[in-house]
Amino acid sequence: MIFKHPSDRGGSRNKPFEMLAENGSRFTSSATFFVVCLLLVAVVVALHLIALPVKWLLFADEAMSAVTLLLLALLKNSELRAERAVQSKLDAIAAVLLEGQEGRGPGKARQELRSLIGLEDDS
Repeated sequence: MIFKHPSDRGGSRNKPFEMLAENGSRFTSSATFFVVCLLLVAVVVALHLIALPVKWLLFADEAMSAVTLLLLALLKNSELRAERAVQSKLDAIAAVLLEGQEGRGPGKARQELRSLIGLEDDS
């Protein structure tokens, strides 16, 4: 079984997982998430300092491990999406340069590049 990245499958970009991953990436890069992480670490340290039973310490440590694992998956997804976006832009730039070198006027490659980098006519 071969798993394909969503950008390789084509189709709509507004699928539930893609939306969840994008929103998750935005949240985890915010100051709010940093504060949440600081609070989580403070709670774990406090639990260790007040010497709660091992059961509660293990629960806190497992919660930290789960958050770490989820963040790793989110980071990998974000990295792969960014890599695919950069690669498609590089491919479009190469196609435009090739069009120019062959002496053809602005064509399909230039239009594709404009759409990839978000250039829009103000008219």
